[in-house]
Amino acid sequence: MKPIRKAVIPAAGYGTRFLPATKSIPKEMIPIVDKPVIQYVVEEAIQSGIEEILIITGHGKRAIEDHFDTNVDLEYHLRQHGKVAMLDMVQEISKINIHYIRQKHIRGVGDAILCAESFIDNEPFAVLLGDDIIYHEPEPAIHQLMRTYNKCGATMVGCQTLKEAQVVSRNIIQSAAMEEEGVSRFLDAEKAVGLEADGKSAMLGRYILTPDIFEILRRVQPNKKGKIKLSDALKLMANRQAVYTCEIKGKRYDIGNKLDYLKATVEYALRRPELKDTFRTYLNQYR
Repeated sequence: MKPIRKAVIPAAGYGTRFLPATKSIPKEMIPIVDKPVIQYVVEEAIQSGIEEILIITGHGKRAIEDHFDTNVDLEYHLRQHGKVAMLDMVQEISKINIHYIRQKHIRGVGDAILCAESFIDNEPFAVLLGDDIIYHEPEPAIHQLMRTYNKCGATMVGCQTLKEAQVVSRNIIQSAAMEEEGVSRFLDAEKAVGLEADGKSAMLGRYILTPDIFEILRRVQPNKKGKIKLSDALKLMANRQAVYTCEIKGKRYDIGNKLDYLKATVEYALRRPELKDTFRTYLNQYR
């Protein structure tokens, strides 16, 4: 069984739920405190032992590539002004070895993953959605899936049980009886919203996929919006081989959702030692 060495991060979507900001800024570059969303996702992959990362970009996403590139002028400025800590920080970001490919037509996550086929080269791989961040302590979310994959040797779908009504639709998982704690056989996934999603297990934006997913994705028919859905491919796969769900420990934020974005901004700020006390004092004014 080959180890998981590679990760794919789909980041080509338009981000329409965050217009007008995303007219000129990729939604993956929206900052949580002082770090763009996609950097949290990349750091999760690296902390999990991923060796190679492919980001699927699209039109207007050049800022993502620039963020992980070197910036000679900025580094010179920081060096000249003695800002050593800041210099070290930006240099660490540019050391990350990331590959890029463009999704020429925005046809959903399934189509984005198809763009990665030559990069994957017949290996199992991780998928981390570029607008989902998961606060994890101590084990990164994708590493939890990787660890379970090492036992099951099959496609893994990250999930969490929803604890409140959802303001945006979520892919609710239909699964067979639990095989071990937190692990079940995946059968299907259907969209649900509001109270009908409360207490249900939902897909989380973290996956371990085996390379036969590419052949299956080519068989998936686009939906009414012209999108090739990964959930449809997973259903087809589950009809012929084992696909497992794995309950992920951690707090997930959907940064395409304004309420989740605000929660992430506040909660990540409260986790920062240099901000938490003064920021909590400020927030207490509005209780």
